[in-house]
Amino acid sequence: MSETTPAPTQDENPPRLHVVSQYLRNASFENPGAPNFQRAEGENPEMKIDINVDINDTAENEHEVGLKINAALMQKDTQLFLCTLDYAALVRLENVPEQNRRPILLVEVPRQIFPFLRKILHDITRDGGWPPLLLDPIDFAHLYRSEMQKQSEANSAAESDTPAMPDLGTLVPDAVDKGKK
Repeated sequence: MSETTPAPTQDENPPRLHVVSQYLRNASFENPGAPNFQRAEGENPEMKIDINVDINDTAENEHEVGLKINAALMQKDTQLFLCTLDYAALVRLENVPEQNRRPILLVEVPRQIFPFLRKILHDITRDGGWPPLLLDPIDFAHLYRSEMQKQSEANSAAESDTPAMPDLGTLVPDAVDKGKK
């Protein structure tokens, strides 16, 4: 009798996202409002928050995904505090088709590491003498779809010589299938 080794099926090599490490790349908390935490009566300070995602390829299947947040508390023209955090994860993608890599890196990885950034922001504002800042969860999938829509519209409006961004269908296949019907 001879033994044959069955060919590997797709189930034996499923796509995999592995978080190799997570770390705080940079943190800054400026507290010019201290120690005078009193605010003028009847005036509520304004919170300004910006968040960005960046990707750096470190090896063939390894990527560093960073979340950067700037949170500023302002009262009129006076800055009460400014917190800047840069939190990152080193991730390895295995058996992930090329067209799925960008959505995973811009949606799934930020979704997984956001709670850690959120906790650091909470603690640093509390430790700065302010009420803790607790951000609501962010829908990174919605932000990704919105950005792809903007890029698609900008490319449609721009004329020829500029290189085109990837087709939405290669990144979000259902969007193109619905549009063709």
